[in-house]
Amino acid sequence: MFRRFIPALLAATIASTAHADMIEKTSPHSVDVTLDRLQAAVEGAGATIFARVDHAAGATSVDMKLRPTALLIFGNPALGTPAIQNAQTAGLDLPLRVLAYADDAGVVHITYHAPIDMAATHGLPADAVYLQKMTGALDMLTSKAIAKD
Repeated sequence: MFRRFIPALLAATIASTAHADMIEKTSPHSVDVTLDRLQAAVEGAGATIFARVDHAAGATSVDMKLRPTALLIFGNPALGTPAIQNAQTAGLDLPLRVLAYADDAGVVHITYHAPIDMAATHGLPADAVYLQKMTGALDMLTSKAIAKD
């Protein structure tokens, strides 16, 4: 039985990652400043900040090193709720999340999953207006966060 479980698990893992398109942008700012700017843009747009997770601080707390890496979790229930109404499993991917991190050369990146991936992952309609709005909002908000102004 175990021999049949491993191939099935591997197939499920491959299927679940096959649609995982990530959008990545670089930022001229530090990780903290980039997320501060993103948080300000999110709040300015009327969305809710649910959490900010500092992965590097977590690593430090267990005497490990990690380059600056932090996650902002935010959303707008007016957009997320219809997705979850269509497929409650969409709650695994909502609220939205944006990761900011510094690579080994010190370049700061922000990355997030393309909202359209939720269509395949959760069986949502690919043409759902809320997915289009999430896509536009993430692009606009992250662009504000990385603007040089």
